[in-house]
Amino acid sequence: MSSLNEYVCEDCGCLLVHSNSLTLDSMRDVHKQLCVIKRQRVMAAESTKAVVAPKPAPLTAKATASASTLPSSTPSSTSSPTPPTPTPLAPSAVEGGSRGSGNTTISLSGTGTNYSKVDGPIDAGFKSKRQQAGTFQDIKVWGPLDPPGQLGIWGNEVCVDFDICIADGACIEACPVNVYEWLDTPGNPASEKKPFMIREKDCIFCMACENVCPPQAVKIFQKSQ
Repeated sequence: MSSLNEYVCEDCGCLLVHSNSLTLDSMRDVHKQLCVIKRQRVMAAESTKAVVAPKPAPLTAKATASASTLPSSTPSSTSSPTPPTPTPLAPSAVEGGSRGSGNTTISLSGTGTNYSKVDGPIDAGFKSKRQQAGTFQDIKVWGPLDPPGQLGIWGNEVCVDFDICIADGACIEACPVNVYEWLDTPGNPASEKKPFMIREKDCIFCMACENVCPPQAVKIFQKSQ
């Protein structure tokens, strides 16, 4: 009977067990990349870092006396100049964080209510079979599109079939670079919120989200494709 090798994550306490030590090493490396507790600790540590400017050294009595003997370049009879009025900033095109920005040509509401949930997996060849129906905040949307019941496939490199997605959140938790955020999709039969790939350009192609999606609604493409 072969002996079992074990690894316990020092961050989350997860126990990994396998009889093959090489396989266990691979499992350990993947877990370190996807460990939610470890990522939260790293993000918390980074957020607390602050650059503290060094305090100026206090003037000595000698330095103070030397400064007082210097001639003043500004006559005492003149008043201080009025500071220039700052130019007002243009109102931001983005309200409520990152949402609301980018080109949007589709709507999430409509009359398409006679639909049911679609089973996975996502069609890996959808780009050659479907046509682009529009964009949502610069993210491509591939039809057919008949909201809210039929939402199509979203994304160009980070792609999610919104008609398959059940909003379990596995992809959001697994992503190490925070590509996704929740998008409300009321009326969709599969789920009423979806993982929106709003930071698609930040994807590092680690495939973590694709590998953990239970209904297999995610497909990652390299940028060259």
